[in-house]
Amino acid sequence: MTTLPNFRSPAVLLDHARHTMRFYHPRAIDPAGGMYQYFKDDGTVYDAHHRHLVSSTRFVFTYAMAYRHFQDPAYLEGLKHALRFVREAHRALDGDGYAWMLNDGAIEDGTQHAYGEAFVLLAYSHASMAGLDEARDWIGEAFDLMEKRFWDAQAGLYADEASQDWSALSSYRGQNANMHACEALLAAHQATGERRYLDRAYLVAYNITQRQAERCGGLIWEHYDAAWQPDWKFNIDDPENLFRPWGYQPGHFTEWAKLLVQLEARAQGVLEQDLTWLLPTAERLFSVAVEKGWDQENGGLCYSLSPALEICDWHKYFWVQAESAAAAALLAKRTGNAKYWEWYERLWAYSWTHFVDHEHGAWYRILDRQNRKLSDEKSPAGKVDYHTMGACYDIVAVLKESGHA
Repeated sequence: MTTLPNFRSPAVLLDHARHTMRFYHPRAIDPAGGMYQYFKDDGTVYDAHHRHLVSSTRFVFTYAMAYRHFQDPAYLEGLKHALRFVREAHRALDGDGYAWMLNDGAIEDGTQHAYGEAFVLLAYSHASMAGLDEARDWIGEAFDLMEKRFWDAQAGLYADEASQDWSALSSYRGQNANMHACEALLAAHQATGERRYLDRAYLVAYNITQRQAERCGGLIWEHYDAAWQPDWKFNIDDPENLFRPWGYQPGHFTEWAKLLVQLEARAQGVLEQDLTWLLPTAERLFSVAVEKGWDQENGGLCYSLSPALEICDWHKYFWVQAESAAAAALLAKRTGNAKYWEWYERLWAYSWTHFVDHEHGAWYRILDRQNRKLSDEKSPAGKVDYHTMGACYDIVAVLKESGHA
């Protein structure tokens, strides 16, 4: 039986973030440039050549946050190393885009993804907040690129995907890229104080969680056509697609709940727009996620719900649990309702027992319904534990504001 620590102790959560970081540092650093991105459970690198924009940018976030919290100069060096690779390897020579995938430094897939470029904006924002002054100007550069290439002014949302040379814009539209754009815009505002980022974060949040939700039974569907009408069949035959799974996503409901509470706090006294919808929407999204998505038999939040809100993918993903715990903590502090602390403790107890690798560090990526690992690949493309460490830092901020030492 796993002994559970006090999950409302900032020291416990920071120790966990440090333990997770030790899985990646220093073994993730490739002396030739960038970061290794494919790790087995024990930390063995099983692909030293491939680089994904999502992992490259998320490493900037994890090193920036680790340096800010722990002040270890080695984390600052890791941050600089990760940031350099985003600028020099992924970024186009003319600055007009970022390569989605590289292999031995050469472009393997040059497709332009708003999802990836939202993480570029997030990376520059956090690098700036960690003290790298050169990243400050790159925040505006990344925002301007997204505005120029992806912003759909009529819809008030970002389009999703374009060809490498921008000559063709996909008709696919997705909420996921917009959700992470909202997250990045909040970070850009935190880093710069420039109101345009907060205004844009608000507009994106409103249009996804209010207008688009009205078109989808009051909840957030993942996939849309070029006119932003829901596409109920997209990837119905590929429900486990890494970035575009079919179905309602309980993890995205709770991730949006977290962002809406953070947006409300940041916008108070700054924006004139109506803020009254933010908290009720966050509460509704969280409650549907946990009431419909929780596995009553084995614990854990499941991956996907059908349009009828029945579980259609019973797999448990690490990020779903982590983001949901962060959302629960933010809602608990914001509302004073004890039920959110109950969910917070339940999510942490489940994750600590089944997902955290207490021997090697970091979290396992995916479990089956019975909470068994599906493979020994702890960190394939996209997973650098940005979600788990990020959740710890979000929760620590809540706990410290609540008076926990």
